[in-house]
Amino acid sequence: MNALALRQPDSHGRSLAKAVTWRAVGTLDTFLWGWLVTGHPLTAGAIASLETVTKIFLFYLHERGWRLMPWAPQARVRSLAKAVSWRVFGSLDTMTLSLIVTGSPTYAVSIASGEAVTKIALYYLHERAWRRVAWGRLEG
Repeated sequence: MNALALRQPDSHGRSLAKAVTWRAVGTLDTFLWGWLVTGHPLTAGAIASLETVTKIFLFYLHERGWRLMPWAPQARVRSLAKAVSWRVFGSLDTMTLSLIVTGSPTYAVSIASGEAVTKIALYYLHERAWRRVAWGRLEG
């Protein structure tokens, strides 16, 4: 495998497709946690809707950043490390948006904390599923 393939084994289109499919899963999870914590589906919907915009952009940047690291491109441990690193950034975004929408630090921390657990598992499964998809992979 050449050095370019190690640094960027996925096309921009693949990274974007992964961002969009993950966002669909992530938005549903955020909506459910927002509704569970606040008891208000409209509030949950507002948080989830805002997240759709911010998270696609942030996820795309996260994906491209990971493309620069050649460490264990096919390994399960890499998928787990990506899941945890993404969750750190994602939880900060969720907490900020939840605080803006609800005005409640308690709600913001509760929503971000709850989804931190579920989203690490969901992200890991999403990452493993995408390992099975050949489309957009630049590696040999």
